Amino acid sequence: MKWTRAVHHLTELAEKCGDLPTSFFRFQVIELWVFGDLLDVPRDVDVIEVALVTDLPVDEVPWRSEPVGAEHWANSTRLSRNPFEARWRSKDAPVWNHRIERPALVWSAADGINEETLVAVSDGTGELVRIPAPSPEELRKRIEDELAVSLRALRRENQAYTDQRWNPGKLTPYSDALWRTTTGYLDLLDEVG
Repeated sequence: MKWTRAVHHLTELAEKCGDLPTSFFRFQVIELWVFGDLLDVPRDVDVIEVALVTDLPVDEVPWRSEPVGAEHWANSTRLSRNPFEARWRSKDAPVWNHRIERPALVWSAADGINEETLVAVSDGTGELVRIPAPSPEELRKRIEDELAVSLRALRRENQAYTDQRWNPGKLTPYSDALWRTTTGYLDLLDEVG
């Protein structure tokens, strides 16, 4: 997609984050961050990478998983209909990790839209609004912390799948949650290995 179209989609998402009613969802998105190609020089991009920080505790948002209600939130904001790749995060941990490198804050519930970030992204000067890179030690610790959260989630989702396996009803929500959690765990495990 064209750079200007990608910036348009990002701006629309930021506006929708601020427009949603606070009591409508099981959780609240309190920050929207952009990372990846959209923080580089203007060119066509395949996808807009964003991190959505929720008010949920860390154990409810393991790496590469989706909190309960995320699909409903994504449909309400048109996130699911546009070329976004979203990563869900918890307010109780840093937004960055080994894949979310030096993101830039686009919107927060506290301060609204960060116009400086949107202008920098639009101009191709996203480097100016990115957070500093963590030290190698900080990054290693971050990955270890996420790996521990992921392992707990993997055990929990495996048990939920096992418990539901032979019960009536759809198994897809349980298998999808197990698949996402497994993918996140393996990604982190590869990073420390």
